[in-house]
Amino acid sequence: MNLDVIWLGSVASLLAGLATGAGALPVLFTRKVSDRLLDVMLGFSAGVMLAATFFSLLAPAIDLGGVWVAMFGIIFGAVALHLADRFIPHFHPALGTEGPSSRLSRVWLFALAITIHNFPEGLAVGVSFGSGDVTAGLVVAMAIGLQNMPEGLAVALPLLREGYSRQRAVWYGTLTGLIEPVGGLLGVALVSISHPILPWALAFAAGAMLFVVSDEIIPESHRKGFERQATFGLIIGFIVMMLLDYIFT
Repeated sequence: MNLDVIWLGSVASLLAGLATGAGALPVLFTRKVSDRLLDVMLGFSAGVMLAATFFSLLAPAIDLGGVWVAMFGIIFGAVALHLADRFIPHFHPALGTEGPSSRLSRVWLFALAITIHNFPEGLAVGVSFGSGDVTAGLVVAMAIGLQNMPEGLAVALPLLREGYSRQRAVWYGTLTGLIEPVGGLLGVALVSISHPILPWALAFAAGAMLFVVSDEIIPESHRKGFERQATFGLIIGFIVMMLLDYIFT
């Protein structure tokens, strides 16, 4: 087990997760952000995630394990997120959707929703570092950090509308990213201990991220009438991430 790689993966996933707090900071100065701008930013976030999923997770999974491993890994990752979304009580304030009924407060339900959403992102960072390619891990961490910033804002704004103070909205926005280091530590540790599971872990993380993009981020960016702008935001995000991956790897 390479403790240096585990440490790097954990720190990188922590920094990527904290980017949600940076994204939430604008609510300290304003209570209103244009829906058009927010949808473009969410589209950008989705594009970054899609590019990172393909170039940094699926491509190496196929190279290492073949297309069948990649295919089944994607399926397992998507099904795992589907089951978590179906059976774990949670609440999405932005989408206005809830999971199974629960006596928990909406704050805790919201925290569980973010946990379901962010855990696979941290896992993706950790698995990328666990491959032993630090550059690839840094690229994935950069991608997750980039896409976390608009999500942090998307988290904080509904909290303001729910009656939370600006400071608490930023604080909760920051906390939502702190599940990512848990996923990062798990991913990098598992892959470091057993290298043969690497292609499976890469494909699993890719499937989970694809589920999040399609089930949450894109629908959220399309629900206020700015679908076309969000689509171009997605394309720009995809191109930016593709260039970053090409430049650094």
